[in-house]
Amino acid sequence: MINIGMVGVGDISGIYLENITKVFKGIKLLAVCDKVHEKAAAAQEKYSVPKLYNTMEELFSDPEIDIVLNLTRPYEHYEVTNAALNAGKHVYSEKPLGATWEEGLALAKLAQEKNLFLGGAPDTFLGAGIQTCRRIIDSGLIGTPIGANAALVCHGHESWHPDPAFYYQHGGGPMLDMGPYYITALINLMGGATHVTGVTRTSFPTRTITSEKKFGTVVKVETPTHINGIIEFGNGAVGTIITTFDVYNTEPPRLEIYGTEGTLYVPDPNTFGGTVKLLRPEEGAVREMPLLYGYAQNSRGLGLADMARAIESGRPARASHKQTLHVLEIMTAFQRSSDQRRSIALETQYTPEAPMERCVMAGVLD
Repeated sequence: MINIGMVGVGDISGIYLENITKVFKGIKLLAVCDKVHEKAAAAQEKYSVPKLYNTMEELFSDPEIDIVLNLTRPYEHYEVTNAALNAGKHVYSEKPLGATWEEGLALAKLAQEKNLFLGGAPDTFLGAGIQTCRRIIDSGLIGTPIGANAALVCHGHESWHPDPAFYYQHGGGPMLDMGPYYITALINLMGGATHVTGVTRTSFPTRTITSEKKFGTVVKVETPTHINGIIEFGNGAVGTIITTFDVYNTEPPRLEIYGTEGTLYVPDPNTFGGTVKLLRPEEGAVREMPLLYGYAQNSRGLGLADMARAIESGRPARASHKQTLHVLEIMTAFQRSSDQRRSIALETQYTPEAPMERCVMAGVLD
């Protein structure tokens, strides 16, 4: 049993608490901690967590904790992960790995120096939807991948999120917030990227919160909120991506993979399941494909459980820092490209880890 210490008990923590305590068999939530003590105390009581700490330093010093689960705000990820690694703990972090490329690179180097596992979200690519898509591509049903198109188009989160200000602060924005889902899916289906080109804009200097908790609060926008990017993959394929908080739209998110012999319609990469569709020219119509793997429901924590199994077995973790750092470099390179008005050659290289294996018992990984 691998013991988990959770730092940060915010909005995303609920599904992690549910899945760690009720779904995944190889991990145990041993301790929780949050700056707002009442949040951590409520989680401890509801989920019967053995230990409650007032500070993250106290949690890091607990010799029984194996992995620190970092669920803090994006701009806090570096500080928390850095401290946990220096305390000798493996770390699984919510996305992104860091608020900047430099932060992510420093964390990856530290983890390597200390021989510690470091990885993180998103783990939606391990779910039934995208794993089924990977099997379709690997089997040759769309031929050789030649292109991709990804789009997350909405008008931001201030109308529904209870505390949306951080989406417009350092470490936020549509690319660092939602981009990890799309780019993680893309590099798992297409392979690693080599170059990116981007153009970014901030269309609105302020946002007014209209959700109930902080209705009327005006937020200064400190990050680009409209990003257009081109990704060149190592296999020669070219992908396009747009992420925006500036556009009114009612259509669902889109992720499509184009091959020499067909087109694959990938489900929303912010979900674990969804509908997979395939178009082949000889059929002349799109058909729905069956999901071939488990974890079609909201399975956040799957990547954490996979890391725990990797620690035990010695195999690579599927959601390792090799992946999260490559994703972070791609996302931040769009801004560097826009600033410098040129294509950016990436420093990191990435090869997808082995696909998921189907296990008889839910919550038990290979």
